[in-house]
Amino acid sequence: MRHFKSSIMVTLIGFISAYVFLGGLEALYIVFLLSVLEISLSFDNAVVNAKVLETMDPIWQKRFITYGIPVAVFGMRFLFPIVIVAVAGGLSIYNTFLMAVYAPGEYQEILAHKDVHNLIYAFGGSFLLMVFLSFLLDENRETKWLSFIECNRFIKKVATADHSETVIAIAFGLFLTSYFNSVSIALAYFTGVLLHSFLVTLDDLLHTDGIRSGIIGLLYLEVLDASFSFDGVIGAFALSSDIFIIMIGLGIGAMFVRSLTLYMVEEKTLNEYMYLEHGAHYAIFALAIIMFLNMFTHVSELIVGTIGILFIGISLWHSVREKKKEKLNIS
Repeated sequence: MRHFKSSIMVTLIGFISAYVFLGGLEALYIVFLLSVLEISLSFDNAVVNAKVLETMDPIWQKRFITYGIPVAVFGMRFLFPIVIVAVAGGLSIYNTFLMAVYAPGEYQEILAHKDVHNLIYAFGGSFLLMVFLSFLLDENRETKWLSFIECNRFIKKVATADHSETVIAIAFGLFLTSYFNSVSIALAYFTGVLLHSFLVTLDDLLHTDGIRSGIIGLLYLEVLDASFSFDGVIGAFALSSDIFIIMIGLGIGAMFVRSLTLYMVEEKTLNEYMYLEHGAHYAIFALAIIMFLNMFTHVSELIVGTIGILFIGISLWHSVREKKKEKLNIS
């Protein structure tokens, strides 16, 4: 329970603020729905975060909450959409903020414009695709889950080649760029690929005795969180156009995801449930595909959340079953 004390405190403050300042019971209910939406969309994010945090110094594990929450809540759920709308609309950030407060319909219309959200999905999708491919094509990973995918000859052969995940991502990016014939989409997509490669390269350079560099690990986690939050931020407007309600609701969800991450690290949940990490990465791959599909047609956030929960649930069930088999073999 101690892992979730700060999350419960933030939730209480958020609920009271929504009720008192933002519209009573209706605002409170929407904040609750948004927090549930964020948790359901980002549960797999917590699993991957936990895997990264396990390789970081304990002080940086704590800083993940201390420094990460302001970035997650105010940066990604509040400031980032305002910056996107400001750039897309050719406005100043201050004027965009005023628009979000006093003309939320117009603000939402710009953020939801196809050209704008295509850039968001191209960037987020490419970064998450690189995260999945780096996992799938990791030669050093001993535990396999879906053997028909992870152990087939083609995948094993591709995994032996250097930079194979980057080559695959670039090939898909060229197809996407060719289809849309858009320089902006190309820049957004390849920025995601480059950013992932840059962070991994820096991490390799600064790794010491198996411990990941704190600052690079934190940056990686924040970009990963950003990629996961895009769907939630855009989908939140289906429930409310008030940016403060959206920030509080999604912020509460983000806080619980971080607390859950620390819980999994300290309780060594990933060691206990061996396939949980696999399920999370397949959910990430599904989210990346859905982001690319969203560039062609709208895919409901309910589908996104459901797929993520299914992968996590099935991998958890397989982990428990495998553990029971091991106990039977020992006995």
